Amino acid sequence: MHVKAPVVAGLFYPATKQALSTTLQALMRDADSAAKARPQALIVPHAGYQYSGPIAASAYAVLRPWADEIRRVVVLAPSHRVAFSGIATSSAWAFATPLGEIPVDRAAVSQLTDLPGVQPLDEAFAQEHALEVQLPFLQTVLAQFSLVPLIVGDADSDDVSRVIETLYTPDTLVVVSSDLSHYLDYRSCQQRDRATSALIEAMQGEQIGPYDACGAYPIRGLLLTARHLGWQVHTLDLRNSGDTAGDRSRVVGYGAYEFH
Repeated sequence: MHVKAPVVAGLFYPATKQALSTTLQALMRDADSAAKARPQALIVPHAGYQYSGPIAASAYAVLRPWADEIRRVVVLAPSHRVAFSGIATSSAWAFATPLGEIPVDRAAVSQLTDLPGVQPLDEAFAQEHALEVQLPFLQTVLAQFSLVPLIVGDADSDDVSRVIETLYTPDTLVVVSSDLSHYLDYRSCQQRDRATSALIEAMQGEQIGPYDACGAYPIRGLLLTARHLGWQVHTLDLRNSGDTAGDRSRVVGYGAYEFH
């Protein structure tokens, strides 16, 4: 059986179990848990933990009261390495991190086989960080869960939404992995990201482009699903790398959002 090995351990987050656990415990300890209802979905940033870790922790902290109820997590991450159209599935039976292996829900992956825009494409996962960096947070917060890993290329919003709605069950959490604006100065980043956040809160995904959020395509699909299912969205955190790592000349924006 094929296990997907981590590729950014030691780069985006610590490579050893002890160091990673210590880092995650510190991030989660400092995060505020503000959700009043069980989140159905999250949008979470995916940079190195020193940059986006505090904002990611703001999202994952809201899961604490419902951790035992979540048995499966669908993660939709943008593709940074491989250009393709549609939504990629993996042939792996598990994804590994320094904290252990997470089993892939192969039956759920099989459900997607005949959906428009879905294709098996292991190359999309091979060097992708956007999905991987979410996994140690999930392993820290949730008890036991299976994973449906998906990489989203240039995909139609209807196709992404169809995938989410096909997989969604009461014990499923949907996580969209996305940073916001890239490499603007601090003030320009704040302005751009506030505008993007307003669009997310208004569920106007069609107005969000790749320069607003690198995960624009999965975000659009999630917002379409949220409208279909009557979910509400709440902004949990909105900062950038100038707030967390110091340099404010060229920053990357990060937002955390929960849907219920």
